[in-house]
Amino acid sequence: MTRQARAKALIAAFRQVYPEAHCELDFTNPLELLVATILSAQCTDKRVNLVTVDLFARYRTAQDYAQASQEELEEAIRSTGFFRNKAKNLRAMATALVEKHGGQVPASMEALTALPGVGRKTANVVLGNAFGMNEGIVVDTHVTRLSLRLGLTDEVTPEKIEADLLKLVPRDDWTNFSHWLIWHGRRRCTARKPDCAGCEVAPLCPSAFKC
Repeated sequence: MTRQARAKALIAAFRQVYPEAHCELDFTNPLELLVATILSAQCTDKRVNLVTVDLFARYRTAQDYAQASQEELEEAIRSTGFFRNKAKNLRAMATALVEKHGGQVPASMEALTALPGVGRKTANVVLGNAFGMNEGIVVDTHVTRLSLRLGLTDEVTPEKIEADLLKLVPRDDWTNFSHWLIWHGRRRCTARKPDCAGCEVAPLCPSAFKC
């Protein structure tokens, strides 16, 4: 089976298996999603969602984050890990939003990735889920692992993996495709003990026989 044929079959299968797949970070607006995505680095979505309940109640605007002291923001996000660097990035990002974008999260890849602490992956999350724009495919640890196991790429860096996936997946499915792989990675194809016996797409997976 060619990669193109496998990708097409996987999309059809995942659409049936995970019809409700979505971003599992809790948010109600683009700023909240941007903050949550920054916090999610090296941290689970569940932990981030616990932290952001109080965080979002306390900090409602970019101005709020920009004016927060380093110490108070560190304390608010401590349990997400790497809290010093994350607090620094949040304050710098928010300051840039206030100074350059009127406090609003911009809806473009170029403007988002120009913000401190915001890379292409974070920008893809925000554009796809807060703005409904298919500008790229989010490549996190789950997408990286599954893309290799499913034979969709031989690359190992997020940038090159994304480039391969963009060639295989129709643009309208770019955001959904990352959701499908992330959901499957959390529910079936885990890093240490993939459930190949219960996997809904095992017949399409060249790695299934190795499980």
